Amino acid sequence: MSARPELASFAAIDALTRGRLHAEPPAAPRGEFQRDRDRIVHSTAFRRLEYKTQVFVNHEGDHFRTRLTHSLEVAQIGRTIARLLNINEELTEAVSLAHDLGHTPFGHAGQDALNACMKDHGGFEHNLQSLRVVDRLEQRYAEFDGLNLCFETREGILKHCSLANARELGELGQRFLDRKQPSLEAQVANLADEIAYNNHDVDDGLRSGLISTDGLMQSRLFARHHDEVMAKYPQLSGRRKVHEIIRRMINTLILDLVATTRSSLEKAGVKSIEDVRNAPPLVGFSDEVRDLQHELKHYLRVNLYQHYQVMRMTSKAARIIQSLFGTFLNEPRLLSPGHQENVQRDGARAIADYIAGMTDRYAMREYRRIFGVEEIAGLF
Repeated sequence: MSARPELASFAAIDALTRGRLHAEPPAAPRGEFQRDRDRIVHSTAFRRLEYKTQVFVNHEGDHFRTRLTHSLEVAQIGRTIARLLNINEELTEAVSLAHDLGHTPFGHAGQDALNACMKDHGGFEHNLQSLRVVDRLEQRYAEFDGLNLCFETREGILKHCSLANARELGELGQRFLDRKQPSLEAQVANLADEIAYNNHDVDDGLRSGLISTDGLMQSRLFARHHDEVMAKYPQLSGRRKVHEIIRRMINTLILDLVATTRSSLEKAGVKSIEDVRNAPPLVGFSDEVRDLQHELKHYLRVNLYQHYQVMRMTSKAARIIQSLFGTFLNEPRLLSPGHQENVQRDGARAIADYIAGMTDRYAMREYRRIFGVEEIAGLF
C-alpha cells in the first residue's frame, strides 16, 4: 500500500489546531483529530445512536438504518472524499461520526416535537445539542465535562446556528456572525451526510415496500443507473439489483463532488485553511448533479417521508415526546434525583437534554412507565 501523501496546503493540520477548551498534553502517537474520533466512538451518546430512528423506528426491522449505521456510512463516504481531495481524513471522520450525537429519538419527528416543546425556552436544534453533548453532557473525564474536542471538530458539528445563539458561543459562533465558512473537512462531512441519507433512504424505502422501483424511475438519477444496471445484468432482480443501482448512484455523486470541488478550489486560488474560511462554500456538486439530488430528495419527501404509514409513526413519536416533556416540566419529581438536580439548575433545558438523550425504546418504555396503567403496580 502506498504511503499517504502530504496533505494539501488548505487542509486542516493537527499540529495547527486552534486547540481545546481545556488544555491537555499532546495525543502522540495519535494526532489530535484522531484522538477526537476515538473519544466520539467511545462516548455514551454514540452508542445510543444504535437505537435511534433514521426513518424507521428501530424495532420495525433489523435491516433498516439507525442513526448509528447512518453515521458510519457518512464517515465512510466522507473519508473517501477527503482522501481524493487530499485533506484531513481523521477530522472529516470525527465530524461525520459526531454530527448526530444530539439527535432525539424518533428522527426528525422527535426533533420537531421537542423544538415545539422548547419554543418558550430557547428552542431545540440537534446540531446545537450535538455540540452540547460533546462540550458538557458526556461525563467521562476527571478534569472536565464533555469530550474536550478540538475547535475544528466542534465547528464541523455546528453546521447551522442562529445569530442569537452564535453570539453566545464565543469564538465558535463568530464565523456565523462574520459569514465565514468552516474547514473543507467540515464542508465535506456535511455533503457526505446528504449523499448517505438520500441513498440509504432509497434502499430502506424499497426494503419496506413503501416506495417502488417503478416509482423511483421518476428520479433521473435513479433511472439512469437503473437502466445502466439492467443493460449490463438483464436478469438481475431483488436486493442485488437495488444494491447495484445505489452503489453506482453514490459513486456518481462522489466523483462529481470531488471534480466540482477541485475546480472551485482552483478558481478561488485557496492556499490555506484561512483562505477556505474566507471564501464562499467550496465543496459542492455541479449544477446538473445538484438538480438530480434535489429531484431525488423531492421524490423521497413526497412518497416516503410523507407516506401515511411513516406519518402514523411520526404522529405517535410526537405524542410521546410532548407527553414526556409536559409531564416532567410540570412534575419534575417524577424524574430520578440526578435529573431533578439538573432541572433545578437548568430548568426546561435539562428536560430537553434528558429526552434528547433517550433511545427510541427507552422513550417508549418511559412513556409506558408513566402513562400505562398496567405498569402501576411495578417499579421497573
